[in-house]
Amino acid sequence: MILYSTVGTSDLARAIAFYDAVFGALGVGRAPDWSEGWAGWGGSYDEGYGFWVCHPFDGQAPIAGNGPMLAFRAADAAQVQAFYATALAHGGADEGAPGTRSYYGPAFYVAYVRDPDGNKLAAVFHRHQPDA
Repeated sequence: MILYSTVGTSDLARAIAFYDAVFGALGVGRAPDWSEGWAGWGGSYDEGYGFWVCHPFDGQAPIAGNGPMLAFRAADAAQVQAFYATALAHGGADEGAPGTRSYYGPAFYVAYVRDPDGNKLAAVFHRHQPDA
C-alpha cells in the first residue's frame, strides 16, 4: 500500500549516518536512485517500500510529530534488538526498549526510538514466539 515515506532532517549527513546504521541492522541497504540533497533506503518504486530523508522543501525546520510513527519490519527479535542498540549508538533516543507489549500480545516484539531529528521509529517482529 505505501510506496515511500519521507522525513525531514536539519542535518543530512547526520541523518545518513544514523539511517545507514539502523537500516543496516535490519538488513536494508541504500536505495539505488538518489540525488544531491536526498538519501533513501529500500528498493526502487517497483521493488517495494522506500524510506527517504531530506531537508524540508519549505526551508523551515523539520518538525517531528506527536503520534506519527514509522514501523519497519524485522526478520526476528535479534534484528529488533540490533535496530534499537544501533539507533541509540548513533544519536537516537529511547522510546521503548525491545520486548513485547501486553496490549499487542506476545507475538508482537517491538522497540521504539526517535531519530536525531525527533522522528519516532519502530522495528517490529510480529511473529515472535516467546516460548519456542
